[in-house]
Amino acid sequence: MSALLQVARLEAFYGASQILHGIDLSVARGEQVALIGRNGMGKTTLLRSLMGLVNDCRGDITFAGRDIRRAAPETIARAGIALVPEGRGIFGSLTVVENLTMAARPSADGRQTWTLSRIFELFPRLHQRRGNGGHQLSGGEQQMLTIGRALMTNPDLILIDEATEGLAPLVAQDIWTTLGVIRGEGIATIVVDKDFRSLSKIADRAVLLSKGTVVFDGAPAHLTAQAELLERHLGV
Repeated sequence: MSALLQVARLEAFYGASQILHGIDLSVARGEQVALIGRNGMGKTTLLRSLMGLVNDCRGDITFAGRDIRRAAPETIARAGIALVPEGRGIFGSLTVVENLTMAARPSADGRQTWTLSRIFELFPRLHQRRGNGGHQLSGGEQQMLTIGRALMTNPDLILIDEATEGLAPLVAQDIWTTLGVIRGEGIATIVVDKDFRSLSKIADRAVLLSKGTVVFDGAPAHLTAQAELLERHLGV
């Protein structure tokens, strides 16, 4: 697998507070990376930095061979990165179809793999609710809609923050299955979630953050085998 995303010595600040301290990270094309750590360790800030949403970043971010650290969020999105934010961020006053079609565009190289019909095939529940407003959807349906909206941009990399937070176990399982489908399509993903056990079953690699630094980067099975490290940094 060739490198798609390369991050080197990344630092991020909110005012006088430094959140990320020299992050090094790479993601290969089609690779699924689990980004884990306790609350407040920098996971969301890292995703937001990659998306151009943190004003004060230092270091290098290269995507598909292009320097994007100083790029605007809309430029980064057009380059092929999509964000599924914590809290979902759907438009409650728009219907399911409107939420999806407003995001539709071909990939940076012109591919249009993901269409409205393809999203409805992946999420039959959204097809059933296609005329409903975003505010009328359950939490699980909203998460499906947010992932579907990201796919409609035909991205090469999806950043997913808190993939199953607040979802019932059966709905969460649907999301894990969806992430497996996305991986099978060759789309790279960085996934944040508190359920390390479930995430480790589908991820190719685990990256563990503590206080804005990477303390582990390797196969999920290798992390699972390090009980002391898991207890110290995840409490599991």
